[in-house]
Amino acid sequence: MQRVASWGVWSLLLLWGTWLQAQAGGATLVFALTCGVALGVAFQRSRFCFYCHARDWFENRDPRGMLAIVLAVAIGLIGYTAVLGGWIVNPAAGRLPPDIHIGPVSWVLLLAGAAFGLGMVVSGSCISAHWYRLSEGSTVSPFALIGTAMGFVVGFKSWNGLYSLAIADAPVVWLPAHLGYGGALVVQLAVLVAVVVYLWRGFASPLYQQKVANAQLGQQVDHHKQAQATQGRISAAASVPNLHQVWAQLWQGRWPYWTGGLVVGLVGVLAIIRMKPLGVTAFLGTASRQWADAQGWIPATMHGLDGFAGCSTTPQSTWLMPNAVLLTGIVGGAFAAAFLSRQFVFKIPGARDVVRGLSGGLLLGWGAMVGLGCTVGTLLSGSQAGAVSGWVFGAAMFATIGLALKIKARWL
Repeated sequence: MQRVASWGVWSLLLLWGTWLQAQAGGATLVFALTCGVALGVAFQRSRFCFYCHARDWFENRDPRGMLAIVLAVAIGLIGYTAVLGGWIVNPAAGRLPPDIHIGPVSWVLLLAGAAFGLGMVVSGSCISAHWYRLSEGSTVSPFALIGTAMGFVVGFKSWNGLYSLAIADAPVVWLPAHLGYGGALVVQLAVLVAVVVYLWRGFASPLYQQKVANAQLGQQVDHHKQAQATQGRISAAASVPNLHQVWAQLWQGRWPYWTGGLVVGLVGVLAIIRMKPLGVTAFLGTASRQWADAQGWIPATMHGLDGFAGCSTTPQSTWLMPNAVLLTGIVGGAFAAAFLSRQFVFKIPGARDVVRGLSGGLLLGWGAMVGLGCTVGTLLSGSQAGAVSGWVFGAAMFATIGLALKIKARWL
């Protein structure tokens, strides 16, 4: 049944793309849909989730997920450097590349990263993961996304005060403007190498070794029956699967962690060539802003907000903006992948799921609004572009996750 549902999703995505192609700016919209589908499939199959990867590291010293994030950033760094170098030949001239996620750096950004990290711990995922986990029947994600929209409204209400207090005079630091493209690339890659060296130690830790041993124990098979089933076959031929077997294997278990990082990094680079940098909050933020503004709940003027690059919430035609189409691709691709791999499980949410989702989502939304993006927009796209804001947001977020998980393990 789930396999049939998957082909239904693929058909709907094809029809959606055909309709988009006929609209104004159709080529860009179809490109956004294609990027979204690729991300949705990769997210779901490789379990690409910033919080899950961080939790694996902090709780089990399993570095594979965090290394996948590093891979995505590294690929993006190299790609962004090549692309932006063609756009702005002299980065020291004082011009910032248009639409690239380079934001102001202040204590407000640190607070935003911390709030976002805490929201991840409470709700169990970041915003991008909540979108794809809808496809797996998550009982928390729908409420987390509703809570995120609420958090955006709270963020809009607090924006003007924070802007006057700290953001207005905060520096907007783009590393290539100070170090040149080559210098910025070398420095940031050196930081990533240092992170890899630190994370790599996890492979030798007792916690990780125990996790691997438990996984191997749970995956043991009856080798005697396996030998009987394959008896009489030519081993050389049997070792080469046919295309049908390759296709079937794609939808079994999970893909290696690094595949998610590879796809995310490559799509991130392709995105800036045809549209704005990757982000998953612009649509939700825009819709929340328009709705709250119509209710008179937020100030009519957001001082300086629409002048910053990032996950823009400038009022516009919401459903036909590339970010909205990207999200439909992420959700659609994730559903198609989850159905094909039979990983969709329908469950009825309980009161605890509702509370976790709404409260965690509130923190996610506020952090994403004040930080001008989330793990994909501010952290990933920002750091790939050489924006100090991306690195600061990420550092505050991961530090908060680590601290919150320690508190949770000890007292909760």
